[in-house]
Amino acid sequence: MVNINYDYIEKYIRSILPEGSGNLNRIKDYANKNNVPIIFPEVEQFIRVLLKISNAKNILEIGSAIGYSSLVMAESTPSNVRITTIEKRKDMYKIAKENINQSKYKDKVKIIEGDARDVIPELEEKYDFIFLDAAKGHYLEFFNDCTKKLNDEGIIVSDNVLYKGMIASDELVIRRKKTIVKRMRNYLEYISDLDGYITSVLPLGDGVSITYKEEGDK
Repeated sequence: MVNINYDYIEKYIRSILPEGSGNLNRIKDYANKNNVPIIFPEVEQFIRVLLKISNAKNILEIGSAIGYSSLVMAESTPSNVRITTIEKRKDMYKIAKENINQSKYKDKVKIIEGDARDVIPELEEKYDFIFLDAAKGHYLEFFNDCTKKLNDEGIIVSDNVLYKGMIASDELVIRRKKTIVKRMRNYLEYISDLDGYITSVLPLGDGVSITYKEEGDK
């Protein structure tokens, strides 16, 4: 794997982060031992801060994996906040549901099994904060569906958008990843020049984009 930041910078940033809770550490250990991708520690902390700033009341997550980031967001927000998370893979869904049910946030987090492209259009609620961390080749489809469910002045955070540096450098592109790289580049170009939205791309973790929906956008 190619890090998009210098190792010594990444190591230092992680060294000053606060200790995680026991339950989150347990899930993180499971993820590390079983090669399950979860958010990087510095991205986790960034999301915690964004949630505080945005004062989001209703949160949607695309891509639950084993429920780690869902529980991070649950832990970072007041008790009246509600989180809906969608996971396509049945094996991941089962583990995520178990992790959520074993936590003290089981009444705060709702998990749905299914393809987000089918699930999102059927959601009746609107959201203040959407976290996109699913199949990278489908980000544009997910984004366009999510904008219809995003409140004015809401935020969409997309993870892994620099994808091991390949998005920024042809020299790093692996042949079998060419399609994903092309689609992700198209995605970033699209959201960076979209009327009614403001986007910033940060070299944090594996790359994070933050898209803000301006008031009055339709």
